[in-house]
Formats: sequence, structure tokens, C-alpha cells
Amino acid sequence: MTYPSFKRYVIVKNLKNLKNLKNLLIMMSLSLIVSCVQLPKTEPETVPKIGVEGQFEKVKANHIALRQFIQAMPKGGDLHNHLSGAVYAESWIRWAEEDGMCLNSKILAIQYPDADGCGDMATMQSALKDNQKLRNELIEKLSLRDYVPHTGWSGHDQFFDTFMSMAAMPIRFGDMIADAANLAGRQNIEYLELMHTQALFGTILPMVGGMTMTGDSETDYKALMDSKFGSALPTIVAEAKLEIDQAMARKNELLKCGTDRAEPGCKVKVRFLSQNVRTLPPSAVFAHAIFSWHLMKKDSRVVGTNLVAPEDDYIALRDYKQHMAQLNYLYKTLGEWNVALHAGELWLGLVHPKELRFHITEAVMIANAKRIGHGTDIVFETDYKSLLKYMKEQGIAVEISLTSSDIILGIKGAKHPITVYRDAGIPITLSTDDEGVSRIDLSYEYVRAIQEFDLSYSDIKDISYNGLKYAFLPEPEKAVMLKSLDKRFLEFENRF
Repeated sequence: MTYPSFKRYVIVKNLKNLKNLKNLLIMMSLSLIVSCVQLPKTEPETVPKIGVEGQFEKVKANHIALRQFIQAMPKGGDLHNHLSGAVYAESWIRWAEEDGMCLNSKILAIQYPDADGCGDMATMQSALKDNQKLRNELIEKLSLRDYVPHTGWSGHDQFFDTFMSMAAMPIRFGDMIADAANLAGRQNIEYLELMHTQALFGTILPMVGGMTMTGDSETDYKALMDSKFGSALPTIVAEAKLEIDQAMARKNELLKCGTDRAEPGCKVKVRFLSQNVRTLPPSAVFAHAIFSWHLMKKDSRVVGTNLVAPEDDYIALRDYKQHMAQLNYLYKTLGEWNVALHAGELWLGLVHPKELRFHITEAVMIANAKRIGHGTDIVFETDYKSLLKYMKEQGIAVEISLTSSDIILGIKGAKHPITVYRDAGIPITLSTDDEGVSRIDLSYEYVRAIQEFDLSYSDIKDISYNGLKYAFLPEPEKAVMLKSLDKRFLEFENRF
């Protein structure tokens, strides 16, 4: 290449390089500008849920559609259900009419006839014949239908007052079970633990009500067992077992179990908790707890025990620690039977603040409760975070009854501690408490929980399983029922 040619080549090449450099500088400038400008972020598209979860999300905000979904959904069990409170007022009235019971019109209460019949009172049948107004008033006295709080009479007052007006002949024990089981069966509930009181008011209370307790459980246990109560205890237990035999047979008869016309309640497994009343003298509470321990040992259908009646009652508060000590003594000396306790069914303003600091703690730590009913005052308990940690470690479930807590304590929505328990990893179940008094059912409680606390399908399915996982059933029996629930959920979910 000659020099002139080489010179032209160098000039052209440099010009090309300058052009490339110019392009590079332009690209760098554009890159710098883009990096300085905040471009809008594009959110990833949400993948629509399909199948059962998609259907759940679709109906979640619609009360009626959600009710249909939940009613059809399999539900493990209702673990906090008082049998007398589960019965609707209409059933109490019908039985009273059929059995010649009396109506005390002054206080609107069903009462038993004496040897001379109803005396100055009218029979239920004659009083209510062609009298819809009185029938409505009695329904409202036996429940919370149309109840509106007013000065001097709270939901708490109305709720507990209903039980003072209820009465039925002993033969209706089986009818009550049939009512509760059939209502459960129609909602695809697999299991019921029904709280029921036996042998207390007519038998044990008259025997021991006048006895003075020392407060030392060992001494008091010996005194009770050395009394006529102790001598009669085997007979009392045998009679209670026979009552359950007869009641279950009556339930099966009423529901036509074992026939091709069997009612839905026939598929519901029913077990009982022996229900002890905490507002009686300490001697009666302890004696009835002893009875409960012996009954659990003799009858496998009685799977646990519980203390009931208003926790804020004067006697219940006064004797709370004594009751916990009594249960602890029986647990350690007569066997580690199942204990579920109403504990912390209290709130600030209802009782003195000191009563909010220890009830759940002592129910768990002293009385050996394996489940807690309500537990609404948890955040007031002393060192409640440590208590929650202990409950999680021990697998102690909490039975949540949303409507009951709303009516009795005025606790609902953000005031309810359900989120405290769930955030702490505590297993919860949903329960009706007294569905007949409250005029609800378990499906209603599921719908309420979903809509008040924005629960997901996964959340509500876990709660359904908890109704069996934390049941007081022998483990082999529980395993069979859980396997059945697996199958039922598979069938349900495959519809969508």
C-alpha cells in the first residue's frame, strides 16, 4: 500500500471509530436517563383460584351462598355443646305439652306437676291452646329470639335466665340427644361431645350439700367418701350409665337408626362430658366431680368432664382456686381422665380486674385442662405470652363460640382474641355452646368466623379437622374418624 493510500485508510478508519464512539456515548446517555427515571412497576398477574378454593372465594362475601357452601362442607365435630342449651324452645314446649307439664305464667317457666297435678297453674297444653301470643312469649323466654338489650337486663342476664325456665321429664333425655344429633347430621357434622349433668340435683346435692369442706382436697375427699355419698356412689354411677343406655336407645328409635328410613343424626357419633355445676357449695362440686371420674371409668361414652355455670358468679369466683385444686387431686389420684374447662369467659368490666389474671393459667397448670372453653380474657392473664407458648407445646385447644361470646360478654370482631390464639399457633375449634338458646347452628358459626376474620378455605378446613383431632376419643377410634373425614372432604372437593 502506498503512503497516500495508507493515509486515506487511517483517516477513514478513524472516522469510523469516531462514529462508533459517538454511538457508544449516545447509548450510555440513554442508559443513564432510563436509570434515573422511576418507571411504573408491573405487578405479577394473580392466578385465579380454581376448584373448591375458587368456589370458596367466589361465595365468601355472600352470606347465603357461603352458608350453602359451609352447610355442605364436612365438619369434624362440635366439642363445646351443652345438651340442654342445644335444644330449641319449640322442642321444650312440645314435650311439655305432651307430658302434662305445667306453666308458671307469672315467671313464664315450665314446671313439673306434683301429686295433685298442676294445682293453681295451667297445664302447658291448656295454656297454649289457640294462644300464639303466649307461645311466642315463652319461646322468647327460653331463648334469645328477638332479644334486645335494655337498661338493667343484658345479654348475659337473658342467656343464663333461660335455663331457669326449662324443664322436661327424665324420659326426654333421649329426645334431646336425637334433636342435637339430627341438627348436626343435616350439616355434615361427624361428631358431638354433649355436656350433660346427671345425678346432681336430685341425688348428690341432698346428700352432701350441708357438709363443710376444709379446703384441703385430700381431707375433703376422704370426708366425702366416708359419708353416705361414698357408700351410694357405685349405685349412683350404675344408674347414670343405665340412663345413658336408655337415652341412646331412645335416640336410635326416634331417628329410625338401622333402618332404610334412618335420619341424618344416625351417622353422628355422640359422646358425653359429665357437666359439673360450679355455683353450688364446695362439697357438692367436689362430690359431683368424684362421681364424674367414676362414671368416666365405667362408661366409655362419657369421655371427659367440665365445670359449667357463669364463671363470674360470686360462688364460682370465690371457690375458683378450690375447684382447680379439687380437679388436680382427682386427676393425680383417680386417673388422668380428660378435663375441658370453661376458663377466662370473662372481660374487663364484668368482674374485678384481679379475676382476669389467672383463670386460664390455673385451669391449664393446676386442673390439667386439655381444652379451654371460650378463653376470651387471655390477654389479661399474667404473662399470657408464656401461657400461650405452654398451651401450644402441650397441644391445648381453645373452643371458640363466637355468638355466645358476643351475646354474653359483648365481645366480637376485633375485640375477640381468636387472632391472638391463631397467631400463637394454638389450635382452635368452632363450637355452638348453646345453639338452641342462641338460635344458631355450627354452620352459622363457621360463616361468622370466615366473614369476621377473613379466613381462607385452608383455615376453615383445618378448623374442621380440629373438631376431631382434639376430641376426647381413644386414638384408634379417632384415627378411623379422621380417615372418614379425609374421604368426605375428597368427595366434597371433587364436586368443584
